[in-house]
Amino acid sequence: MDEIVRQAMAKWPNVPHCVGWLGLDARGRWFLRDDAAQARGPFPQSRGDEIRHEALLAFIARNYAVDARGQWFFQNGPQRVFVELEVAPFVWRVQGDGSVQTSAVQQAGAVRECLLDEHGRLLLACDLGLGLVHSLDMERAAAQVEAGRWTPVEVLSRTLEQRFGYVRSPAQGARQAAAQP
Repeated sequence: MDEIVRQAMAKWPNVPHCVGWLGLDARGRWFLRDDAAQARGPFPQSRGDEIRHEALLAFIARNYAVDARGQWFFQNGPQRVFVELEVAPFVWRVQGDGSVQTSAVQQAGAVRECLLDEHGRLLLACDLGLGLVHSLDMERAAAQVEAGRWTPVEVLSRTLEQRFGYVRSPAQGARQAAAQP
């Protein structure tokens, strides 16, 4: 986490969290979801505006973390911006040597499990967490499978959140909590 972010958190410890305003899609793209995007529906059906500013993308990557409930967030100064996930907390890029990293070039560490869901999506559980293999890297992933380095195990996508301890939609959870008497 950036030092400037730590300082802002110490200076303003009680800034309300932000829910529903940031999304990560299955191709590793980040989206800002203003009121209009949120009114059109949940993520990813209503994505919002793609973030393309390289410095902002790098800032998000450096300050991306998970809370004790498995909700991923971007710590934006003193404010925690919870992330709506299309599939998983990470989208992996498979390198020519078989190593795995995020689109922000953060190393994922060792591949611990290789999973294939009912939609044909390949996911890898790595030291850093669970991530979806980017669609452009399926040929490289297939080479790892063919070489016997990864063995896909079939899994139902609806079981991934509980099994790997993450929340795909903090906004949905917040709406459900607000509806409780």
